[in-house]
Amino acid sequence: MAPIALEDEDHIRDAAFNKVLHGKSAEEKAGLRAMLKKDPVAQKAAIDEYFKHWDNKLAGVETAEVREARKAEYATLTRHYYNLATDLYEYGWGASFHFCRFAYGEGFYQAIARHEHYLAHVMGLKDGMKVLDVGCGVGGPAREIAKFTGANIVGLNNNDYQIDRAESYAVKEGLAQQIAFAKGDFMQMSFPPNVFDAVYAIEATVHAPSLEGVYSEIFRVLKPGGVFGVYEWLMTDKYDNDNAHHREVRLGIEQGDGISNMVKIPEALQAIQRAGFVLEQHEDLADRPDARPWYYPLDANLRMASSIGDVITIARMTSLGRFCVHNLVGVLEMVGIAPKGTRKTANSLGVAADCLVAGGKEKLFTPMYLMVARKPKA
Repeated sequence: MAPIALEDEDHIRDAAFNKVLHGKSAEEKAGLRAMLKKDPVAQKAAIDEYFKHWDNKLAGVETAEVREARKAEYATLTRHYYNLATDLYEYGWGASFHFCRFAYGEGFYQAIARHEHYLAHVMGLKDGMKVLDVGCGVGGPAREIAKFTGANIVGLNNNDYQIDRAESYAVKEGLAQQIAFAKGDFMQMSFPPNVFDAVYAIEATVHAPSLEGVYSEIFRVLKPGGVFGVYEWLMTDKYDNDNAHHREVRLGIEQGDGISNMVKIPEALQAIQRAGFVLEQHEDLADRPDARPWYYPLDANLRMASSIGDVITIARMTSLGRFCVHNLVGVLEMVGIAPKGTRKTANSLGVAADCLVAGGKEKLFTPMYLMVARKPKA
């Protein structure tokens, strides 16, 4: 593996910025109310820092130098993306920031939980195991897997705001003794070697500048014989980087989801094995013949919803739902209630949603490439 330049960590700087930008909004209920309580000057700084990598850098003129610049600032890019997008994610999707498969008649949140349970099942997570969640978000999967398996979970995250929210939720659900959260960059973890029984990542390691780099760090902190399970975001073999439309789909997903460098399936398989793992199982779960596709909540097809509750949930994610929220946010910006740049962030998420649907329908992209691998005992 070619050496990867890692960003210098500055937890004091990040904590101070988090305090200024978010204030006490981590204590608010998820959604729009928390989003409206941001410091406007800090919000503008986050907007400028994030979108400098995307403004006027369209797929048709994208260069290798542009992509390398994003990779060089992978941690800052990801941190500010979630500074801007977390409240919108929780409003639109819930506390588990990932896609899932849908069985016939299965409710949205039931399907989300089943996707988490399935990963825990194929990994063999059990009561009392010490497990690392790499890129834990606001802790939705960690809480669900802790309750499902009885495992003790440490969630790793490089965004202070998400950690604050995750800790608040854990206390609320009575899980603070079973789940802990740590600030850090998953490319340079502070944990000692050979400390975790298992490690999982749910749609998180896609933010790494190098999959081999992050998988190697995971290998280091796993005990010999330990298991690693991941749902990875990847472009499929059908993706052709010389195809302008394909590049637009890929770049739309990357910009709207804080990704510096998304790669194809063969590269991920090679990366996990080069990191030292023995690959035990791998499959694109998006290819399973499910009753409804993984992208249906973003596809404005309310007929696929299984209940009135799901109709209400999914309506927020449709094109019309997003249009209404984005325009409401625009009005709130104009009158000074919402901080400037909130609508720009929401619009970027909307572009990503459309590109995710296109990538799913055209089989160019998968958000659920499952890999289960083990660190050899010796």
